Amino acid sequence: MATAHAAVATATLAAPEGPKLISQRERALRTFASNRTAVLGMVMIVAIVVVALAAPLLAPHDPLQQSVRDRLAPPSVDYPLGRDDKGRDILSRIIYGTRIALLVGVVSVLLGGLLGTAIGVVAGYFGGKVDSALMRLTDVLLAFPELITGLLVLAVLGPGLGKMIIAIGLTIAPRFARIAYGPTLALKETEFIEAARSIGVRDGRLLRVHILPNVGGDLLVFASLWTASAIRLEASLSFIGLGVAPPTPTWGQMIRDGTVHLAAVPLYSLGPGVALLLTVLAFNLVGDGFRDVLDPKARA
Repeated sequence: MATAHAAVATATLAAPEGPKLISQRERALRTFASNRTAVLGMVMIVAIVVVALAAPLLAPHDPLQQSVRDRLAPPSVDYPLGRDDKGRDILSRIIYGTRIALLVGVVSVLLGGLLGTAIGVVAGYFGGKVDSALMRLTDVLLAFPELITGLLVLAVLGPGLGKMIIAIGLTIAPRFARIAYGPTLALKETEFIEAARSIGVRDGRLLRVHILPNVGGDLLVFASLWTASAIRLEASLSFIGLGVAPPTPTWGQMIRDGTVHLAAVPLYSLGPGVALLLTVLAFNLVGDGFRDVLDPKARA
């Protein structure tokens, strides 16, 4: 009998364990960590944020200090990327330009995301005339390329940092509205929404507790991708002279000023161009990683 009990215990110990259950958060972290390009993008974003926050410590020189005698000086030990047409250190101006790029990119996407999400969710949930009015306005704004929309808004508001953030936010808002509209339209017909409505849950709580959390995943992916587009749009507007007023360093402004001296000092334009390229690439890589995390096949 003792032998039988021992055999049963041995068999129980030797039996293979079932699949270990993990939380959704842990599954998401594992999925994101398994995407090497997404991890690389996140590391790049962290490095870019550190550069922006520690710009006074990392910049070798004052980005606004001019020296007419040393204008367009070639790279040297003290000035690794050389000097611009006013004798200012190009590397220091690129480092400080990171602040403007991240500020405009993040804040404009936050502004456009909040406005666009509100429009899309309200239109999709309530339907009827509200849906028709809001989404037709959204379709009209979507008909214009983002650069043209930004130009139109800045033509009315005028140049400046705050006005550029508003212009880019208004340009992005219709894109978020369209992304939020479709899932909201589908979610409001689901059984759990009908059940919540039948027991007297108000529309405001339904939108806040049930609709928005289910739409948030798609919006997160879209926000990370559009942060890259907002940074690129800021550089485009600065390139044509509608960005932050000089002498504040911005990448688009530096690229524009450097094109005149491209043959003599190529790093004048190439330096901020590479910084812009890496920043846009980093946010796109992270956006792809978020998309993999939210993919039903990846979750399975």
